[in-house]
Amino acid sequence: MPTVNIPSPLRSYTQGASSVAAQGATVADILGDLERRFPGIRFRMIDEQDRIRQHIRIFVNTEAVNDLSTAVAQRDIVQLICALSGG
Repeated sequence: MPTVNIPSPLRSYTQGASSVAAQGATVADILGDLERRFPGIRFRMIDEQDRIRQHIRIFVNTEAVNDLSTAVAQRDIVQLICALSGG
């Protein structure tokens, strides 16, 4: 089962867990599984047009993801990254 690393700003959804296991064959499936278990987390990463929000980066292992249909294998690590902003 893939492992998803959760960034600090989203850990309130996962009861403070920094990583969780998730089921799915694609990034969309993984995010759907996270949403079922941690309601509201997906909306923080994906907008109303089903696109990755500008301040979020998703990696499968070391490859940046631009498409939610990107395949995820059972032993992959999905990294969720929140960009910092401010002045």
